[in-house]
Amino acid sequence: MVKNIRRASQALFALLFLWLFLQTEAKGANELGYPVKIFLDADPLLFLTTLFANRSLPPALWPALAVVAATAVLGRAFCGWVCPLGTFHDLAGLLKTRARRKALPPGLFRLKYYLLIALLASSLFTLQAAGIFDPLSLLIRSLAISVYPMLSTATAGVFGSAYESGLPLLDGISEAIYALLKKTVLPFQESLYLGAGLVGGLFFLVLALNLVERRFWCRYLCPLGALLGLIGRRAVVRRSVSEGCNECGACEAGCHGDALPGSKELWRIEECHLCGNCQDACQNDAVRFSLAPGRPPGRLDLGRRRLVASFSAGLLGVPLLRATPLSRTGAADPALIRPPGATPEPEFLRRCVKCGECMKVCITGGLQPTFLQAGLEGIWSPVLVPRIGYCEHRCTLCGQVCPTGAIRNLPLVEKMEVRIGTAMIDKGRCLPFASATPCIVCEEVCPTPKKAIWLEDVRVKNRDGREIPVRQPHVDLSLCIGCGICEARCPVLGRPAIYVSSVGETRSKDNRLLL
Repeated sequence: MVKNIRRASQALFALLFLWLFLQTEAKGANELGYPVKIFLDADPLLFLTTLFANRSLPPALWPALAVVAATAVLGRAFCGWVCPLGTFHDLAGLLKTRARRKALPPGLFRLKYYLLIALLASSLFTLQAAGIFDPLSLLIRSLAISVYPMLSTATAGVFGSAYESGLPLLDGISEAIYALLKKTVLPFQESLYLGAGLVGGLFFLVLALNLVERRFWCRYLCPLGALLGLIGRRAVVRRSVSEGCNECGACEAGCHGDALPGSKELWRIEECHLCGNCQDACQNDAVRFSLAPGRPPGRLDLGRRRLVASFSAGLLGVPLLRATPLSRTGAADPALIRPPGATPEPEFLRRCVKCGECMKVCITGGLQPTFLQAGLEGIWSPVLVPRIGYCEHRCTLCGQVCPTGAIRNLPLVEKMEVRIGTAMIDKGRCLPFASATPCIVCEEVCPTPKKAIWLEDVRVKNRDGREIPVRQPHVDLSLCIGCGICEARCPVLGRPAIYVSSVGETRSKDNRLLL
């Protein structure tokens, strides 16, 4: 009975997650109804690491306290009943054969606690690395950057082939189905992302671990599960076993965690997901989930030396990941253009959890995941790549979905005045300068009320010595906001004749061209 209710709960929350994920998308308006960041707002791991790394907390993450309170009462039920990544693991685990495999080391479950300690230690010293391993951030990032675009592209290719087949009946049916999919599950516009193969490969590797052991990630690697396990050590709703138990071991096979339900003395409450499988498997009806206040049996022994080693690893990771010359004043990567509303770079890295929501909602697809542009500390954080897509002048969606305040939700009037960089002209490639060829595209598309790009009427000589009137563009450094539309629309292929650099960004007092 418990198992069936739990499966219904998993299905409900998984569908809710996927629906919110699909709703977290730019559909032509500068507002979002129900972003999937609601799940991130309720994440206690992000709550703690953001609090430690910034010594402050954005109000959006306060719902995580409700999950903490529920865990203190119910134990680690979030992992078995709510977590959408856990549901994905259950589905992937169905592919595992029932053949017996070599047993994994018995103490491997402690690995996730050591990872949790390392992440908390690094956050105490202002390094925000939890987003790399947090299951909700991992799932949203993987779906947004890799899986969803891959499915969208594959679907478009299949229906495109059907359209090109020339068969009237097939064409009509496929068009109707494709139109329905566009209204329901396919994106409003397709976006592709740099590094999508790496992000997707890691995600599918995490799922493939279920072929080694079902819920491998949840049992041995998940830091959020470790945190919830510690919070739920004294849960009042938990598994109890009557005297009818003969320790036959029938409950062991279906256990979602590494809780050792077959032993009354060794049972681990912090590993129990309240999945109900042990209750259904018990032929003596000896297992119940009910109120059982008091101290649970057994204790969690992580080893003092290993705890110290884990804390030290998290501490040493801070200077290791930040040992880059790009952190010096004036040495910032000029291509590291953060979205408008981004806090100063040190604070931005302390807040960003690399969830990928800002990239998913970017209207033009210009926000892309970094790899090493911001060092290892900033991997998969957002960067604007104008050649792929510019920053829409009347859009504030990225600030609306950021769960930690790394990108502030600016009023539109304020956002339109924020500078994220400065456009520069390469006269060696600019057509009016280098080739005596008229071109005014950059000036035409410039969105600022008073054009940041202005044109100078000049007469230049061509190869034959004949004078030709052209209008040469110039950038007004006091007006340019670095939106990148000039670079995106520049007709010069390859390296454009006008490009945007991060220099001049509002958020930095050092990365300035004009003092």
